Amino acid sequence: MAKNGLDKWFAQKWVDIGSKKKDGSFSKCGRSKQKKDAKRKYPKCVPLAKATRMSDSQRASAVKRKRAAGNTGPKPTNVATFAKRKKAADGGMIKQAQRNYTGSYISGDLGGVKVGNPSLKKYYKGML
Repeated sequence: MAKNGLDKWFAQKWVDIGSKKKDGSFSKCGRSKQKKDAKRKYPKCVPLAKATRMSDSQRASAVKRKRAAGNTGPKPTNVATFAKRKKAADGGMIKQAQRNYTGSYISGDLGGVKVGNPSLKKYYKGML
């Protein structure tokens, strides 16, 4: 029978990727009310299997975003473990304009965007 939900969650070993021990292992997830744990910074917890697959820069990025989000309420703030990649807004629009161009330019510059009509290039190929 497959493990789902809470069974699966409890079977995973959750660790805090924001606090690495001297031997290279991770501290267990969460904080206690003892003095030494109360001083620890806000934890970013993931399953151990995921923590070992992540690069150092991915771990640092996740911890930085988690601590920047802060904790404003009684519940912890969730932050995505892996940051979403940003798409270049202008590059995509230019490529779309080039792809959809059906004007009379064989090849040219239209408002700073290089355009050309492939069907006209084929037609005038021998004449150019």
